[in-house]
Amino acid sequence: MENSSQYLFLASGVNNGEGFWIVGIKNCDENILDDENLLDCHRKELIGNESAKDIVLAINLNVNNLLNELRNKNYLIARPSMGIPFDIPLEILENIFDFWLDIYKNHEAWVACIGLLKVRKRIPLTNLIESESLKGNSKKWAIKIETLHTYNPPSTKNEKLNDPMWE
Repeated sequence: MENSSQYLFLASGVNNGEGFWIVGIKNCDENILDDENLLDCHRKELIGNESAKDIVLAINLNVNNLLNELRNKNYLIARPSMGIPFDIPLEILENIFDFWLDIYKNHEAWVACIGLLKVRKRIPLTNLIESESLKGNSKKWAIKIETLHTYNPPSTKNEKLNDPMWE
């Protein structure tokens, strides 16, 4: 099963009454919705196993970056027992899924975008974009990757201040 065909998918599901999104890989002989926890499949692409693994890693890193940024901005994001929180809208996840699936088709672009995504894990790309440090396609991809990280939920922020240590 070195590089056999697999389904790369984005689906919604429920586990113990808790909703979630999931990006995963299934054997092309299996029906994605055979999993009792999954409700609906929103994206499904038949691609090679190694490609699917690479793309899932990129999507998960992108989503984790986004969730970490939202938590750092004090947004209340529920953490489901599995998958991605429903707090992230389907449209945002579809954009992330589609971007990484599409960019994988161009090896040079893929390598550059993965590098930018890893940088984005540590710092926003806006400073690099604005300072003209990035040129040409790298700048174009950095702008796109940055837009994949710009979602802010309409939910309330966690405004609770920690109690002082001395009380």
